[in-house]
Amino acid sequence: MKWQRSRGRAASARGAAMGAAVCVLAALPGQARADGEPSPYVFDPGAKRISGAATTSEAKQLDAEGTYRDSIEPGGTLVYRLNLDARTNAYVSAVAVPGPATTVAYGDKIKISLQNSRGSDCSSNDAQFGTASKYPRPLAAYAYRLVEKGAYSCQEAGPYYVVIERTGEDTSTPEPWELEIRHVSEPELTSPGPSEAPSGWASASPEPVGGEPRAQAGGTGFYDAAALGKGEWTTEIEPGASLFYRVPVDWGQQIFAGADLGSAAGSGSGPGFVSGAFSMALYNPARGLVDTSNSLSYNGKQKTTALDPLPPVAYENRFGSRSGDKEMRFAGWYYLRVSLSPLVGQEFGPGPYGLTLRVDVTGDPKGAPAYAGPAGDFTVGPGARQAATGDGTSRTAAADSGTMTLVAAGGIGMGTVLVVGLGVWTLLARRRAAPGPG
Repeated sequence: MKWQRSRGRAASARGAAMGAAVCVLAALPGQARADGEPSPYVFDPGAKRISGAATTSEAKQLDAEGTYRDSIEPGGTLVYRLNLDARTNAYVSAVAVPGPATTVAYGDKIKISLQNSRGSDCSSNDAQFGTASKYPRPLAAYAYRLVEKGAYSCQEAGPYYVVIERTGEDTSTPEPWELEIRHVSEPELTSPGPSEAPSGWASASPEPVGGEPRAQAGGTGFYDAAALGKGEWTTEIEPGASLFYRVPVDWGQQIFAGADLGSAAGSGSGPGFVSGAFSMALYNPARGLVDTSNSLSYNGKQKTTALDPLPPVAYENRFGSRSGDKEMRFAGWYYLRVSLSPLVGQEFGPGPYGLTLRVDVTGDPKGAPAYAGPAGDFTVGPGARQAATGDGTSRTAAADSGTMTLVAAGGIGMGTVLVVGLGVWTLLARRRAAPGPG
């Protein structure tokens, strides 16, 4: 009986060691949940956990250039604090990530506002699923405080507040949405810059990009978005998945993007038509929504969509009145998100489905505005251009570093757990072999 009890304890120790190792592996970013299921959204592993407050007096601070994690309940409101000077432009984005198996409705949305200490909105934006594409996928929106000549509100130094609200319908799944929140800053100009939006830019789409298509798998979030440059890029997408790509666009350059969804190889059990099956969105370097393509219906035949022409990147675009055009206000990484409805899998089979992205960046880079300090996210360096050539350097150094750090930590952690487990197992075995009690 003593031997049987010892054997049971040894088995438990081995099970604990293997269980801990499995937990470490399961925590790695970007891993698929199961065969045939798309990978979940990859959050920045360096993001700090924070709890949004119910009131401004309890709000916790978001530091500049910081990324944070939180979650928001249906009908919830979260408040955070910023301490701003009277010179720097501030941008705060929120990416809301519903669970992949949840139900969403037309009215489900996320809204983000940036307010001054008097309760006035400096700006606000929202993102929602809409009529045609009612399936769970990441939603992103941003708000900002701009220091502008002649403006009278939101110009002073002091406390400001970020307010994130979630609204929806009773038919939606009542579970929290995960949030990824990022605060970035844009330095002031050393001398007064232009104060009017440009006009007369070329709005005609360029000729189709030639050359042999190249393969490039997409990321599953802003953090691990795969880099693309000019050309045609191919991959596969599974029903219910959202893929993220990023394109470096410098001052004075225009971005054009389109996507082709391939035909289905077989048919499913449904009638063979899915409304709002495929969508594409473009976000600027501060994760503000620039434009969305028409949401495509799918009947099993190949489909194509494209973004409308956008103006060249220019500082003065921010003074425009047309939504989307004014978001082309700074250089840096522009993000493409493509999403495929899970209903496509029910109607036409689980896939994956062929996806081709057509990307073109036209115009010669121009000089940056006379910023008073480092531009941070709002610049395009040689490393960004190299990453976008398709030579295998598909993600940022930070992303690769973060992933490898987790892998290393996972390997060390798993090895430590296994060593401890084997040590316990060996100790118990020696006790079993030793004479005397127990």
